[in-house]
Amino acid sequence: MTVPDHLRAWLAVRDSVPWQPSPSRRGMITPRRDGPVHDIVTRDGPRAARLLAALAQARADAESGAALSFEVLSGWQRHVLGVADVPFRSHPAFAKEGRERYGVSPGLRGEFDRCLAQAHHTGPGLAARAARLYLDVCFFHPFDDGNARCAFLALTFLLAGAGITLDQVAPLRRIPRRAGSSEDALALAELVAILITNTARRGTAMELSTRS
Repeated sequence: MTVPDHLRAWLAVRDSVPWQPSPSRRGMITPRRDGPVHDIVTRDGPRAARLLAALAQARADAESGAALSFEVLSGWQRHVLGVADVPFRSHPAFAKEGRERYGVSPGLRGEFDRCLAQAHHTGPGLAARAARLYLDVCFFHPFDDGNARCAFLALTFLLAGAGITLDQVAPLRRIPRRAGSSEDALALAELVAILITNTARRGTAMELSTRS
């Protein structure tokens, strides 16, 4: 039995799901803790140092105003994987113990770059764009290894560009999402929005308590 191309299933969902605007928010969010660093240190064991180096690079790229592209992600992946060259995959990729297959086609890398560029566009709100970007990286599966880590870095990069550092990221990294599920896509967007809101609330509460 041939496994269908779940990348195409994702792209159909991506174009049809009713992405919502994020609640309005102004100013930077100062978290009570650096959620990405905390999660990497407590979760990633021997590979934590490489992922922390990639996170630092992603944040530096966000601060410099870099636009997302495969080349930018590849720079992060060189840290993540500890290798000198990270090309775009040339063969079908599999995930979820083989239950999902992401195919290859002519122009796939250019299609991926166009999706990455849309993360910077107005339209859907920031939380929705961050969730969509995360899923783009997961389901395009551009690298032979480390795609979930790269998706996490891409989401962190986009939020950093808006002055946001989440204080908790574990739910983002623990829960698998299905490529053809609009419900999963919308649930991830809602989760990102909740994490942003909760980070802002807890950060503000901490700042108020230190002044009292």
